[in-house]
Amino acid sequence: MIREMEYKAFPGILAVVLLFAATLGSGYGLVVSIRAERVAGIVGFALALALVALLWGGLFAVSPNEARVLQLFGRYRGTVRQPGLWWANPLTTKTKVSTRVRNFETNKLKVNDKDSNPIEIAAVVVWRVVDTAEALFEVDNYAEYVEVQSEAALRALATQYPYDAHDEHTLSLAANAAEINEQLKAAVQERLSKAGVEVLEARISHLAYAPEIASAMLQRQQANAVIAARQKIVEGAVGMVEMALDMLKERHIVDLDDERKAQMVGNLLVVLCADRNPQPIVNAGSLY
Repeated sequence: MIREMEYKAFPGILAVVLLFAATLGSGYGLVVSIRAERVAGIVGFALALALVALLWGGLFAVSPNEARVLQLFGRYRGTVRQPGLWWANPLTTKTKVSTRVRNFETNKLKVNDKDSNPIEIAAVVVWRVVDTAEALFEVDNYAEYVEVQSEAALRALATQYPYDAHDEHTLSLAANAAEINEQLKAAVQERLSKAGVEVLEARISHLAYAPEIASAMLQRQQANAVIAARQKIVEGAVGMVEMALDMLKERHIVDLDDERKAQMVGNLLVVLCADRNPQPIVNAGSLY
């Protein structure tokens, strides 16, 4: 694999001063040779002036968070990252590569989760180039490579986990966003490492059931919520009934036998667990 290496470029300001002096000197010599009608001088200074003009083409500028990759006759010579004006062999090609942080959002992908339920999922990947040589020479188009491999990693991850977890010990796409995002980042980084790209962040930006099963899954979620709420209500009601019986016994308000205790427990559970306000019935007779 081709790794990035530093190219020692010549300072551009000093190169401008030297080239400017060489241009003036060659131009002055050419004018003097023409006036003196010296053919050898004319040819020599003309060639010198042409060479100086070629050398001017070696100047290039590097902006912050940018790099220039230099190649000479197809061979990688190095990378210049330090911002400023620089000069290098004018025959080298100087390809600009941005090292700025970039965002990429995948398309909404339709995949099946671990339970074979069709879902829609999308993710945002934050990345940047850290090795310019790998980015240019190891893959054909590193920006397109990031997009394709990010979507592939997202598809693979979505098939490993269910949309919703049926118990608290199972990871799910909807309930464990932090853990899933960390695994997505690692999966994308593994695929992009050969392209000289560093993944700074990867997170799911869209997650939903596919339209054809969305209504059915919504009903299932509502049913699960009702069951969970009923469980809490029953647990609280049992605790309140137990507390009421204990207080009646401790304060000697009334002494109930097992049959009356069972009847009282049933009445209190009906009152506490009912989904609507119960209608009271006043007993105007004796206790028995």
